[in-house]
Amino acid sequence: MASSQGRARLYRNSLAASAILLAMAGAAVAQPTPGVSADAGAVKALPFVAPIFGDNMVIQRGKADTIWGWSEPGDTVRVEIGDRKAETKAGADGRWQVELTPPGAPGPYVMRITGRTHSLALNNVLVGDVWIGGGQSNMELPLRFARDAEAEIKAADAPDIRYFKVSGHAAYHHTDLIEGSWKVVSPETADAMSAVGYYFARNIEAETKRPIGLVVDAVGGTPAEAWASAQSLEPLKDFDAQLAELKRLADSGAPEYGNFVMHWYDRYDVGLKGGWKEPGFDDSAWTPVTIPGGFAELGVPEAPALVWFRKEITLPDPLPAGRAAIALGSIERMDTVFINGVSVGASAWVENPRFYFIPDGVLKPGRNTVAVRVLKTKPAGGFLSKPDDLFLKLGDQKIPLAGAWKGQLSIDARPPQPLPISYENWPVMPSVLYEGMLKPIAPLSITGALWYQGEQNSERGYQYRKILPVMIRDWRALFQQGDVPFYVVSLPAFQKRKPTPTDDGWADLRESQALTAASVPNTCLAVAIDTGEADNIHPKDKKPVGDRLAACALAGVYGKKVVASGPTLTTIDRLPDSLRLHFAHTDGGLVAKGGTLGEFSLAGEDGQWAWADARIEGDTVVVSSPAVPHPVNVRYAWQSNPAATLFNGAGFPAGPFRTDHLPLATQKAGE
Repeated sequence: MASSQGRARLYRNSLAASAILLAMAGAAVAQPTPGVSADAGAVKALPFVAPIFGDNMVIQRGKADTIWGWSEPGDTVRVEIGDRKAETKAGADGRWQVELTPPGAPGPYVMRITGRTHSLALNNVLVGDVWIGGGQSNMELPLRFARDAEAEIKAADAPDIRYFKVSGHAAYHHTDLIEGSWKVVSPETADAMSAVGYYFARNIEAETKRPIGLVVDAVGGTPAEAWASAQSLEPLKDFDAQLAELKRLADSGAPEYGNFVMHWYDRYDVGLKGGWKEPGFDDSAWTPVTIPGGFAELGVPEAPALVWFRKEITLPDPLPAGRAAIALGSIERMDTVFINGVSVGASAWVENPRFYFIPDGVLKPGRNTVAVRVLKTKPAGGFLSKPDDLFLKLGDQKIPLAGAWKGQLSIDARPPQPLPISYENWPVMPSVLYEGMLKPIAPLSITGALWYQGEQNSERGYQYRKILPVMIRDWRALFQQGDVPFYVVSLPAFQKRKPTPTDDGWADLRESQALTAASVPNTCLAVAIDTGEADNIHPKDKKPVGDRLAACALAGVYGKKVVASGPTLTTIDRLPDSLRLHFAHTDGGLVAKGGTLGEFSLAGEDGQWAWADARIEGDTVVVSSPAVPHPVNVRYAWQSNPAATLFNGAGFPAGPFRTDHLPLATQKAGE
């Protein structure tokens, strides 16, 4: 399972990514028309051309491209590019759509779109291959956070590579609109491009000499089910309660947060409705409490509860120079921090520690009000750290926050009071990103999709073998272009290495990814087990990931004679005191990276695992252990951060595998 620190980092990255999304938003579109959209429950004018189309875009070569938009009902709309033309009429709802096969040469071109009262010219359009980059934070992680970022960005002069970042949007209803704009990759723009996408596109463009367009459709911290339709998830029966609640919220016209906990706050939090965060709120009748602590004085020492705490602090004039932050130590389960009425941070897990940077202009000389909302779900929950861990940081100064506060109970959350379905406070609801971010760009003509996701599903790793195939079928049906390639990144190493053979959610999820790639047509697994970092859920080494995805595409789409896989287990010979493992994809021979093979474990009939010795013999590996004199099953790299050293001569790692069918750590969590 992902650690609280790792998951908290993932959430912080989702917040950073949201800022990137906002900065990149704003696709160039023509003058709005009287069309309407049920976007976020509000009536909105729709653009003449869908926002996915704009200056600098890449359109798909070799197949009919679908172009669409909105105009007056019955309007005749013509689309022209090079010597190709197509014409259609807008329907009763104002939507128009044409299909046109683009010119064979890459361009650049001007695409002209004209109607009775609207016209638009899209400039610097290329004809090439369009790929979608989907998933969560490791897909959207910008190049500026990757290894050797400064040198890579400086060298990123690639005018035939373009990217479009779909702005984050959770939707409970059908929506037509997204935000974003196409960027030409250059030293001025490459810093914000998906690092994985950049390395992938760079490889493909270099090998094929064709323009590459990458549409990044990813949001940090999101689970796979958020990217699938409700209709595809319903037969699984795993998400019945979540989908029923989502329907209730959608039917009621609730705000489209994309998560459950924010709706729970809206419904039950007296403090939120009563303005308890505001600096001018009168808290004179509140109970004096001592922080850390505070819950016992309010009558809920062990019960689940939502409590607000307030404290006034006096700051010097002038404020010390430097970045300001607030530290609250460890908190169970959730907190939201307001300073002078402004939200400065929130977390959904027991993060160690809670540390939020304070935006400029929030603090002021003199009196300031700090309000902290804490949802406690465990008897020993709430503030868990020592008093010294609670402070306000102003430049080099620390102002203690432990001690006297005022507190007020907002929700006594003991039964029959319901708790939230889940506690994440970013988009995690089933289907909400499919509706808000994927469906609005379909049926864009594409070559295929890249998928880097799974961290958020790791606690349900076994269940993922059901979700991912359903989601892939869902995407292919949505884009209506057959079984387009769908390439999956196997999760990298993460967390502290276990000293004894074990099972965990990350290992279980990697197996689900591998089974999907082996069973779903036109898929490929890019193994990234050697690219992780124990203490960073966003490893910087994104180049091997992009390179291996590119190898999948070069072999599977472009017909290149390249290695696209590491060693894969084919058969086993059971010897008297050892197992001989046979492998395919041993291009260049099997290699023990670093000189020693690890990490193999063996088990006998009793199912007890022990570390094993392993040696390479030709295209086989012989595994034995004094602790298992009669081995029956073998596992390799079966933990979240294994010492995985089995490679082929082409530099591709073997993926984790097992030969047993014993129940996995997450098998009961959503079978």
